Amino acid sequence: MRDITDPRVLRAMAHPVRLRLMNELALDGPATATELAERVGESAANCSWHLRQLAKFGFIEEAEGGVGRNRPWRWVPMGNRWGSPDDPPELMQAGSQVTATLLGHELGLRNRWDEQRQTDDTPWRHAAFGVQNVNWLTAEELTALEDELVAVMTRYNQRITDPASRPAGSRPVRMVAWAHPNPS
Repeated sequence: MRDITDPRVLRAMAHPVRLRLMNELALDGPATATELAERVGESAANCSWHLRQLAKFGFIEEAEGGVGRNRPWRWVPMGNRWGSPDDPPELMQAGSQVTATLLGHELGLRNRWDEQRQTDDTPWRHAAFGVQNVNWLTAEELTALEDELVAVMTRYNQRITDPASRPAGSRPVRMVAWAHPNPS
């Protein structure tokens, strides 16, 4: 897990195109800027520029087998953490930007799932879920809950980088969780 303490790193991740590029590389493996451009609906030149920015901050790297402009990129599997309550204001602001971008991206994908749910395979239609809850907790209990959720949500992370470990019929499943005290 990488603790991000440089606001430039967070701002590099906060761009919607960059998030889509990282997702494509994480889910579908190495690809060139041209291949990614077709998948995300951007120009190859724009994708190439964003890929170089992601590489500059260690989110992706060049994969083997490329030459010149036809070089593939791959995602660097690493968790990222930011948002300490003691962070300086500039880092807090950059963290808020990337969090908003990430949640917007995830909400968009969630809404797309809702649109296609009725036409999807029956097991997936019934397996997907949403949960919302409010509870009374202490700060210590909330910290323990975070540890439990992270353990559950990362249990199968090796399958991201090891396609051979993916069971037949498995699909990428997106999970999002957040918890905070009710604002006053």
